Amino acid sequence: MNASAKRASRRIGWLAILTIALIGCADPAGDAGANAAADARPAKVYQWKIITTWPKFLPGVGMSAENLAERLRVMSDGRLDIRVYGAGELVGAFEVFDAVSAGTAEMGHGAAYYWRGKMPIAPLFTTIPFGMTAQEANAWLSYGGGLALWRELYAPFDVVPFPAGNTGVQMAGWFNEEINALEDLAGLKMRIPGLGGEVLERSGGVPVSIPGGEVFTALQTGVIDATEWIGPYNDLALGLYSAGRYYYYPGWHEPGAVLELIVNRQALEALPADLQAMIATAAQAINEDTLSDYTARSVAALETLEREHGVKLRPLPAEVMAKLREASLRVVAEAAGEDELSQRIHDSYTGFLAGVRRYTDLTEKAYLEAR
Repeated sequence: MNASAKRASRRIGWLAILTIALIGCADPAGDAGANAAADARPAKVYQWKIITTWPKFLPGVGMSAENLAERLRVMSDGRLDIRVYGAGELVGAFEVFDAVSAGTAEMGHGAAYYWRGKMPIAPLFTTIPFGMTAQEANAWLSYGGGLALWRELYAPFDVVPFPAGNTGVQMAGWFNEEINALEDLAGLKMRIPGLGGEVLERSGGVPVSIPGGEVFTALQTGVIDATEWIGPYNDLALGLYSAGRYYYYPGWHEPGAVLELIVNRQALEALPADLQAMIATAAQAINEDTLSDYTARSVAALETLEREHGVKLRPLPAEVMAKLREASLRVVAEAAGEDELSQRIHDSYTGFLAGVRRYTDLTEKAYLEAR
């Protein structure tokens, strides 16, 4: 091969190498461009509604749903955009469960004992008279099988529950007449939900079901003789000190009221896995935050009630407490007789309570008595 031919051959070789190199670079460049275009597409935004059983922006329970929605908005970088509706804005306070079940709203925030008429055993997932404290209830739900049973109970309604708040041990409530003996409960009209209302009825009283937004007016006008509404934090906000004369303790009927986030199953399952995980994580955070909020705020609120409004605290007499405890055992046992699932829920709750009661006595109770 002469020199000219060799030079031509080398040029062809270099052109081939360059062509191969360019071809090799073409696909990665194309992929990068495609990925960049995909990244440029806006993420899907899920615009949801959460309806509550509480008055809009009510301190504590009312703010739990607001805080939950905001956390999810931030965690999801705006992909979960949730609008909060207070009781009566979209549906009535006691219509929340049905609305979430039907898909009218994707989420709801309330308490399971409001659905007693639909599921007689449901109150065990909020609280029962002389039952578990907040710490004990959280342990049962998370590590004692309670949450699985709760979801089994709600499954036929296409509703998925999450613990999403706790108010701790409540006050016994505001009364317009003194409670000195059992006979003082006779005919007493009291706003009190859940199994506590049935216990009051067995003890001679008349339970009345009223949403939180109507409690003050009902007590002030004499529609009811007494009411409970959590404790000092909310009682101060609702002005109950100016409608009720006597402030009694302890809250035998609600020793650790679990609040619930309920989510429509179809809506939940339609979300990407990361957003589903965010809902579970945000609910758990709100569960802890709400209890801390109530504990801290009630301390200051109680001081204000006593110092600025002259509220006098009264303990319920031992005779009355004994009667209420006796009646509560019967009411809770009867709730378990509805069906096989109700019996399993009852057995799980009471079994866990029996075990944790002794441990709590040896730890929390013993420490508090020593302190």
